[in-house]
Amino acid sequence: MKIVSYLVAAALAFFGFIFIAGSQGQFIRIVVGVILLGAAAVFVYMVRVKPQPTQTTIVQKIDLSGDVDLQQIRCQNCDAALSDKSIRVEAGAIFVECEFCGASYQFEEKPKW
Repeated sequence: MKIVSYLVAAALAFFGFIFIAGSQGQFIRIVVGVILLGAAAVFVYMVRVKPQPTQTTIVQKIDLSGDVDLQQIRCQNCDAALSDKSIRVEAGAIFVECEFCGASYQFEEKPKW
């Protein structure tokens, strides 16, 4: 996209110089040439000051109430202990990708009753 914008700006500047050089004293051609040069300058300016995309980091914290007994989460396929790198949350669901066996599945917690 940047290259296309620079090519358009170069074409506008070229035609602007052509209009000014070939004006032979005609005021309207000088005005058109200046407008084309201004448009080329605007193209270059817009490419240079284009806003950079920002990255947003979302941190989810869970506050547990009452007595909680923490257990190691294990892979359903190979029974290996999973680290925090193996677990990701997408759209409110927990997905697991085992580092050891490569199994990938959605984690479902079994009811406690």
